[in-house]
Amino acid sequence: MTLFRGFLVIMWFILLIYTGVVIANHGANLIPVFFGDMLAMAWPGQFNLDFMGFLALSALWTAWRAKFSAAGLGLGVVAFFGGIGFLAPYLFYLTFKRLGDIEGVLMGDRKRPA
Repeated sequence: MTLFRGFLVIMWFILLIYTGVVIANHGANLIPVFFGDMLAMAWPGQFNLDFMGFLALSALWTAWRAKFSAAGLGLGVVAFFGGIGFLAPYLFYLTFKRLGDIEGVLMGDRKRPA
């Protein structure tokens, strides 16, 4: 669990630094660039579409884990738009809340199927 938590912290800091550099050099206009690459029908757009699928999966899991409650749906939206910037701290928090029990981290309060 310590290695997993370390990975989450490292990923979050790398993303934070990288994002800061990109914003400093290119501004904060991600949306037109992101969807513009997709409309160009080239490899950068293919990567963005694939990545958007992972964002949607992360959002769906986050909402599902919270039983699609109002808070869970809100967290799902944050997961979709926040990416690893949300998911890394959220998983880090859950590893402590669930005392390192990875099943509890992944499933929440849901019972394991028999």
